[in-house]
Amino acid sequence: MNHHYFFPPASAYALNRCLFRLKSDAAFRARYLADPDAAMDELGLDADGRAALRDRARDRLVALGAHPYLVFMAELRIGMERSSAAFEHF
Repeated sequence: MNHHYFFPPASAYALNRCLFRLKSDAAFRARYLADPDAAMDELGLDADGRAALRDRARDRLVALGAHPYLVFMAELRIGMERSSAAFEHF
């Protein structure tokens, strides 16, 4: 048993896809920042995932099956967009 990595459950696919796109897809990230509900609709997020993502609730996202790396990177990218002067783009 590997205690350092877990495989997200299939039920968290939409949530992880959303986090991946927030991390990697600048156009999707811009749509999310402009209208989070419409962006979450695109990916079919359920009510729990929407609430946790809207609240930026890391522990709740992970409990719902979000991969911790995606939670971290999505939050970092959103933070970079909201305060670009505070981050050097990499």
